[in-house]
Amino acid sequence: MKQLTFASATYSAKKKTTKRERFLADMDAVVPWAQMQALIEPHYPKTGPKGGRPPIGLNRMLRVWCLQQWFALSDPGMEEALYDMESMRRFAGFELGEDAIPDETSILNFRRLLETHNLTEQMFALVRHLLEANGLLLKSGTLVDATLIAAPPSTKNAEGKRDPEMTQTKNGNTWHFGVKIHVGADSKSGLIHTVRTTTAKVADCAEAEHLLHGEEEHVFGDRGYDYPRVHQAIERIGALDGVAIRRTAGIPQTETEAQFNRVVAKIRSRVEHPFRVLKRQFGYIKVRYRGLAKNTSQIVGLFALINLYIARRQLMPQGA
Repeated sequence: MKQLTFASATYSAKKKTTKRERFLADMDAVVPWAQMQALIEPHYPKTGPKGGRPPIGLNRMLRVWCLQQWFALSDPGMEEALYDMESMRRFAGFELGEDAIPDETSILNFRRLLETHNLTEQMFALVRHLLEANGLLLKSGTLVDATLIAAPPSTKNAEGKRDPEMTQTKNGNTWHFGVKIHVGADSKSGLIHTVRTTTAKVADCAEAEHLLHGEEEHVFGDRGYDYPRVHQAIERIGALDGVAIRRTAGIPQTETEAQFNRVVAKIRSRVEHPFRVLKRQFGYIKVRYRGLAKNTSQIVGLFALINLYIARRQLMPQGA
């Protein structure tokens, strides 16, 4: 056991447990740390650059990366948070004054290592298998949906241009510039089994087929998926077609169509929960990096953590 500093001992004696501490305790219990570390360990450096001091332990850096995703922190913001917040230091396993706190460059390098080796995709697959093994992610049905995430439209950069890999699209009467996240979710739990990203202008229906795993008994989606290519994809796998019916200009919708849409809306509403966690719980409302690949790596990693957060009660070890 590591000797606690006086400040840490005083913190331990406080009477109130904060919401952040309860959240971190829950996630500490459900994240499959050993399996995730096993994915990263073959790629993690054993020595520092040019034979310098050894890198910070993989377990600690993985925990720092998770903190960065949960609290929407930049690399320098994450470094400062580790100095500022005892709850985060404890979660990551650092003792102020005793351990070296990772600087923003170390945090950046770890993130780039995950991007370079597509490790967040492997993390997402690992979590998906974990949920399937626990009977929380089934294959009977899929809910398809998409959401827009804004990108900075500013041209105040070295190139004097907006991110060339981001595009704009119109949603209702509002124009949006950024990236679009397409997901396929389990129709019972709302947990995500497939994540894809495109630029904003790509239509929802263009990605629908890629969100299906092919074993569905039913597929549900909103009116944005009411196109022949989507209905044909659903028909090919022999699933029940639960895509809401679009209104045709100048033709009033029948009561049967309206009732069908109401039934579909109640079922497909489960897919909105992961988006709420993404944007409100984890604060991901704007892309942080330039380029689709870097942002996709972060988004896929976020959805791995979102699945664990939504299923945390069922995954919690007995007696925790």
